[in-house]
Amino acid sequence: MVSGRASYREVKKPMYTNYPRLFEPGCIGNLELKNRIIKAPQHTGLANPDGSVTDRMLRYYREVARGGVAMVIVEYAWVDEDASRASPCQLGIARMDHVPGLSLLADTIKANGARAAIQISHAGRQRFLLEQPKAASDVPWPEITAAGCPVPVPLTVEEIREIVKAFGRAAKRAQTAGFDLVEIHACHGYLISNFFSPHTNKRTDWYGGPLENRMRLLLDIIKEIKNQVGPDYPICVRLSGTDYEPDGHTIEETMELAKRLETRGVAAIHMSGGNHHTTIHEVAPMGMPLANNVWAAEAVKKVVNIPVIASGSINLPDLAESILADGKGDFIGLGRPLWADPEWPLKAKEGRPEDIRPCIRCNDGCLARGDHIANTVRCTVNVALCREEEFAPTLAKRPLKVAVVGGGPAGMEAARVAALKGHQVTLFERRELGGALLEASLPAFKGPDLKPLIAYFRTQMEKLPVQVILREATVEELGSGTYDAVVVATGATAVGLEDVPGINDPKVVSALAVLRSEVVVGDRVAVIGGGIVGTEVGLMVAETGRRVIFVEMLDEFMCGITFDERQVYQQRMRGLDVTVYTERRLVEVTSTGIVVADGSGARTELEIDSVVLAAGFRPARGLVESLRRIPGLKVVEAGDCIAPGKIFDAIHSGHMAARVLDAEI
Repeated sequence: MVSGRASYREVKKPMYTNYPRLFEPGCIGNLELKNRIIKAPQHTGLANPDGSVTDRMLRYYREVARGGVAMVIVEYAWVDEDASRASPCQLGIARMDHVPGLSLLADTIKANGARAAIQISHAGRQRFLLEQPKAASDVPWPEITAAGCPVPVPLTVEEIREIVKAFGRAAKRAQTAGFDLVEIHACHGYLISNFFSPHTNKRTDWYGGPLENRMRLLLDIIKEIKNQVGPDYPICVRLSGTDYEPDGHTIEETMELAKRLETRGVAAIHMSGGNHHTTIHEVAPMGMPLANNVWAAEAVKKVVNIPVIASGSINLPDLAESILADGKGDFIGLGRPLWADPEWPLKAKEGRPEDIRPCIRCNDGCLARGDHIANTVRCTVNVALCREEEFAPTLAKRPLKVAVVGGGPAGMEAARVAALKGHQVTLFERRELGGALLEASLPAFKGPDLKPLIAYFRTQMEKLPVQVILREATVEELGSGTYDAVVVATGATAVGLEDVPGINDPKVVSALAVLRSEVVVGDRVAVIGGGIVGTEVGLMVAETGRRVIFVEMLDEFMCGITFDERQVYQQRMRGLDVTVYTERRLVEVTSTGIVVADGSGARTELEIDSVVLAAGFRPARGLVESLRRIPGLKVVEAGDCIAPGKIFDAIHSGHMAARVLDAEI
C-alpha cells in the first residue's frame, strides 16, 4: 500500500430488515459512518454576505443531521478572496474569521447524530456575481456571459500556485473548525474541472494539453492539503464522470484521475456529472433518467479500492438499496431528496418509505425560484425548507371543522397541514385523489417523478384523520353550518377557443383528453399552445412517430418552462417530426386542417388530421364566489383556482391556506 493512502475497512454491525445495504455501517478512511447515506453539498443561500454562518443555516443543517444521514457535506465554501466566490450569500472558508461560525456549524451537525464534512471550492468561470471570473482559459460559460459576466481571464502560473495554497489553508481551517472530512469540489464546471476538461482548458503550459498536465492542478492541491492537515485527515474529491461537452473530458480520463487520486491518499471519490452549461446532467430535471450519473460511479468503482459515493437523482430508498446491492457504489449521496424530506433516512430505516415526501426533480423551488435568482433555496414539495422553525407544525388554539374542496396537490396539502394542526378535516374530490397531477404524470418522461408524489399524498390522507369523500361538494352542504371554514382548491378549466370558426369539428380535442388516452389522434397533429401542457402533450404525441405542429401566439415557444426542462424537451425532440410556429394564432378549423394568422393578419393553411387544444387554463371561481356570500363562513383559496400555476404554487398555497385558518380566528 502506498504510504499515506487511506484504507477502506468495514464495521460489522447488525443488518436492517428493509434496506440492509443502505443501513450497513461503513468507513471513509479512518472515519466510521453509521450508514451509507451522505448529504451531498448544495448551495442554500443561507450565509451572510461576507460568507459567515447564520442562525438559519445552523437550523437548516441541524434538521438535516437529525434526519438520520451518516454524514453531512456542507455546501461549497469559497477558499480565497480573489474570484473564488460563485454566488451571493455563499458560505466562506477564506479567512480565520470564518472559523468561529464554521466551528459552531460542525458542532451542531455532530451533536445531532451525523459526521460533519465541508466542500471547498473555487468558482472558476462559473460566477453568478457577474464579476470578473478567472479560469484555466478564456472559454466562457455561455449563459452567464450573455447575462453580462465578462469572459474569463486565464490564470497565470503564479496565480495558480496561490490558489493551490488557498485550498491548503482552507482545508486546515476546516480541520480547525472540527469538520471530520474535507471534500474538494473538482466537478460541475468550477475551477478544477476547468483545468481538467479540454473543453475549457486551451493552455499550452504545464497545466494544459495532455491528461497529465490537465490533472496537475488537482494533484498539487491534494499535496498541499496533505501538507496542511496531515496524512490521516480524510479527503474526498467530487468529480464529474464527464462534463457532457462534445470536446470535454471522457469517463476514461476520469477513471485514470481517480486511480491517481487513490495513490495520493484520497479517502473517497464522490461521483457526479455535467457542468452549468450541461446542467441537465448536473441537476437532472424530470424527463432525464433517474440515477443518471450512477453509471460513472460504477465505472470508477471498478478501478479503485477506496469508497465511491454514487449520487444524482437517487430519489427513493428502493433505488438507493439496489445501487449498493449491485455494487455500483459504496455510499449514496442525496441532494434534492433531502431538501424534499430531511427525514428520508429515518423513514426508510423505520420501514415507512411511503411517508417520504419525494423529490420530483422539477428544479422549480431550488433553482428557478432559488439559486438562479440569488434567493434562498426553496422546495416545491417541502414548504418548510430553510424555514424550519417558522413552519414547524403547531396545534391550533381552537380546532375547527374544515372542508377542503379539491383533491389535487393544493387540496391535499391543505388537508394534510390542517389535520396536523388538529382541525377536523373533510376532503371532497369529485373523481379521484391527485387532481391535475393525474394527467401530468401520464407522459412516460414524467411518471417516474410525479407518481410517487401522488402516492405520498394519498398515503397521508389515509394515515391522517382526514375524511375523504369522492363526490362533488355542494354549496348547500358547505354552507349549512356543519363547517367553520372551507378551503377551496377546485383548480382551473381549459380555455376552449369557442369563438374560432369550426372549433366544434370532431378532430378538435383537448390536451387532457389526449393525455388520458380518451381519443386517438391522426398522423398530422396541430397543438394549439406552446406552454407547459402543450409542449408535453405535443412531445408525447411526437414520440409515437406522428408529425406535430405547434402553434403559439407568443413570440416564445415553451414559455413558462424552466431552462433545464427546456433543454430536456429540446433534446427529446431532436430527430422527431416537429415544427414550431410562434406569433401565430388559430383563426379557423377547416375540413382539411387549420388556418393560422400572424400579427399582420397573413394567413397560412395547414393540412391537419387532429387539433389538440392546449391554449391555457382559467381559474374555476364559481364555488369561491358562492361561498363568499355565506355569512360567518371562513373561505380560503388555494391552487389554480387563484391563478393557474405550477406544482410549487399549488402545494405552497395549499400549505399557507391551512395555516391562515388560525390567523383568521
